[in-house]
Amino acid sequence: MASGQQHDRATCWLALPYGLLWWPWLGPLGTVVSALAFLIGGLWLSPDLDTNSRPYQRWGPLRWLWWPYRKTLRHRSLLSHTPVVGTLVRVGYGLGIVLLLSGLLHPWGVPSSSEVLIWLKQQERLLWVALVGVEASAWLHLLQDGDPMPRRSRRRKPN
Repeated sequence: MASGQQHDRATCWLALPYGLLWWPWLGPLGTVVSALAFLIGGLWLSPDLDTNSRPYQRWGPLRWLWWPYRKTLRHRSLLSHTPVVGTLVRVGYGLGIVLLLSGLLHPWGVPSSSEVLIWLKQQERLLWVALVGVEASAWLHLLQDGDPMPRRSRRRKPN
């Protein structure tokens, strides 16, 4: 299992090459979006958000937003460390927070939840690129951990 520093180093080194892979199909904007999504996925939306990890600490004063996520999921659970599922849970949780906060803060000039969803729909192609970048960084993390599929804990049979 890789350390937090090893995860960070690999994410930073591979973000640009990962983004450049998409250049022929997505052009410069898609390349930048995919590389940034890879970085954000590895450094802020890591599968290790379910622990008091470097990614959790990087959220700084906003890390309390991830506290319910941390307390709800066991480390290396199927909902945090499974390819695709783990990314969808983290991104869905983050989107839920954004929509909740936009709804609460709308009276103070923040776009409403419906306005946020409309904007996201308008950015659909780039959102898919970003989601794939976040997922790619999750795969890097899981492969560095040595087993991309977490195992269910087996209970010992009584003798």
